[in-house]
Amino acid sequence: MAGTITEKILSRHIVEGEAKAGFEVALKIDNTLTQDATGTMAYLQFEAIGIDRVKTQFSVSFVDHNTLQTDFKNADDHLFLESIAKRYGIYFSKPGNGICHQLFLERFAIPGNTLIGSDSHTPTAGGIGCFAMGAGGLDVACAMAGAPFRIKYPKIVGIKLTGKLNPWVSAKDVILEVLARVDVKGNVGKVFEYFGEGVATLSVPDRATITNMGTETGCTTSIFPSDEVTRQFLKAQGREKDFVPLAPDDDAVYDEIIEINLSEIEPMVALPHSPGNVKKVREVGPIKVDQVAIGSCTNSSLRDLKIVSRIFKNKTISDKLHVFISPGSRQVVEHLIEEGDYTSLVRAGARIMENACGPCIGMGCAPASGSVSVRTFNRNFEGRSGTKDAKVYLVSPETAAATALTGVLTDPRDLGDYEPVVLPEKFIVNDNMILPPLPEEEARKVEIVRGPNIKPLPSFEPLETTLKGKTLIKVGDNITTDHIMPAGAKVLPFRSNIPEISKFVFEAVDPDFYRKARESGGGFIIGGENYGQGSSREHAALAPKYLGVKAVIVKSFARIHLANLINFGIVPLTFKNPADYDSIDEGDNLEIDIGDLKGTCILRNLTKNTTIELEHTLSDMDAEILKCGGKLPWIRKQFN
Repeated sequence: MAGTITEKILSRHIVEGEAKAGFEVALKIDNTLTQDATGTMAYLQFEAIGIDRVKTQFSVSFVDHNTLQTDFKNADDHLFLESIAKRYGIYFSKPGNGICHQLFLERFAIPGNTLIGSDSHTPTAGGIGCFAMGAGGLDVACAMAGAPFRIKYPKIVGIKLTGKLNPWVSAKDVILEVLARVDVKGNVGKVFEYFGEGVATLSVPDRATITNMGTETGCTTSIFPSDEVTRQFLKAQGREKDFVPLAPDDDAVYDEIIEINLSEIEPMVALPHSPGNVKKVREVGPIKVDQVAIGSCTNSSLRDLKIVSRIFKNKTISDKLHVFISPGSRQVVEHLIEEGDYTSLVRAGARIMENACGPCIGMGCAPASGSVSVRTFNRNFEGRSGTKDAKVYLVSPETAAATALTGVLTDPRDLGDYEPVVLPEKFIVNDNMILPPLPEEEARKVEIVRGPNIKPLPSFEPLETTLKGKTLIKVGDNITTDHIMPAGAKVLPFRSNIPEISKFVFEAVDPDFYRKARESGGGFIIGGENYGQGSSREHAALAPKYLGVKAVIVKSFARIHLANLINFGIVPLTFKNPADYDSIDEGDNLEIDIGDLKGTCILRNLTKNTTIELEHTLSDMDAEILKCGGKLPWIRKQFN
């Protein structure tokens, strides 16, 4: 048996391929999760495959994103999702029950299992020793149908933790320190595996915060050992039977090692507009703050909100700002109420929001124009908060609470004495808002509920060998899926309506993109480094495909978006010579010979009468999928 945790788990799940870095492997997937913003489309795709019941060990559907019901659209989607879960044998977590990643950690995650979820922060479950990856909804649909999930076998980066965190320093500061070292690009194809004596000093919620925000590095996933701390957490959740010990061998070999002494970490902050733009809080100084938001799947656990409650106890938040708190689950809320912490939050003047993603995806609590918002979230991309000119800073719950009291960005160590939080020996468990799968015979009788906003899946034609069209847009480095396909209260309700949501493609970058794409009959997108970072939302590929985008040509791709492009029949190509990026402008007429997609491709710029070479990282199967017009027609052929 191989030596690292990653190697041990993958060796038990590889059904095809060679366990060698960079080589494609097919993995058996034990569990899947979806959330409502991506899940509606994923289940439409699952239906289209034609399988009668999910084939995974278990799958879970959560409603936590589109909970703001300003009209019928979100409510209709929730009924669709609930009926789909009943029909196909899926657990269903009702609206208001909590955030998918917090709930999955509490009630479902199993050490040693493989998990893919239609949300980029699915690696949260790595905090409990689960090999968890974000993926596009179509990949999740295929996994539910029993198909393996394909990735490039990763390089394994060992992050060795020594020492122990000082008072007022927490797990959020650890992952911000990691981001300060590795940034948000250059980590595609890597797994971050944490080991060392410092691991035992971190609780499961601490570890989950680190693996959650590890997504921002661009790595495949992050994972912690499953040890006595894990066992105690599962026991407290009434799930000790799910415990599996997992640890690297003493002689485990990593491709790279990063050493972090927890004792040396200070409170950290990510500055606008990137999670990788990290400095120490004291270096940034006491800047004026207009809003504080605490929660999201990164920092909404009981541990995080209890520390905030203790900081707020018998105090009032600054009259210079507003404070919003989004608990991660009903379990968290019940504990806060039972132990008096909820009262401290309310009396201090905080606004307690629903147990949902909310402000993190621009679903409410948008900052004022040009204001500063300090948040415990995982992303601070420009405009993601719902206000394009807001400046969003990412911090720990301790720093956020200290800032809420003072009205300026504040190092929590200035607050004085520290009272550590102790997690309960037994959590309050109430699963009455989780509907279990129906028996198979009963499930077949369920009628799927479809509201008028749920439109049929678009169908796409097989790929041509020569692609022709205009350059529709040219963008720079670190373009996120928020840039390509924004979220927020205005756009998210159209996730099950591709013709309508396609009108918002690149809206924040070029409001005229939709018109140009339609009038041109489609064309090409040109981009820089790390194109498609951020959310796993497949709509950032599906909607451009609907508008006729044929290929995306960039310097480098983020992992999940690259897979989504392939899934929907858009050819992902990179410049063989990155300097050639400068030779193409918006409006240029291009022609690309892609041939059989087994080697380099030739791009002819007909406007400038120039020729450049393009390359790709496509496997033979990727090429087959593209030629079929995408993964859905390809997977149908496999099952037929």
